[in-house]
Amino acid sequence: MDLKINKLRIALKGYEPSLLNDSCEQILVASKNGNTKAIGPIPLPTRRRIYCVLRSPHVNKDAREHFEIRVHKRIIDLYQPSDETLKTLRSLDLSAGIDVEIKNL
Repeated sequence: MDLKINKLRIALKGYEPSLLNDSCEQILVASKNGNTKAIGPIPLPTRRRIYCVLRSPHVNKDAREHFEIRVHKRIIDLYQPSDETLKTLRSLDLSAGIDVEIKNL
């Protein structure tokens, strides 16, 4: 049974924007080799998580340190991907710090 996929949405998350952009480029190159129309990467708002830590517990409440984690996000839409494109996407070797989520829309 052959199922036709109309649109794939690839959501990428990562802490390092340069690794994220490299992964997006690899996905775009794989889609162009398979003659698939790709839109993106679309940057989504960066989520900042700020943690406030007391330097020394019990005394010196005014002495604090702030730490921040930034999560960068990108979305790539692939329209009517071919079987060749899906095969190359499965074989991609993306960086270790990148989280990839693929949805069939």
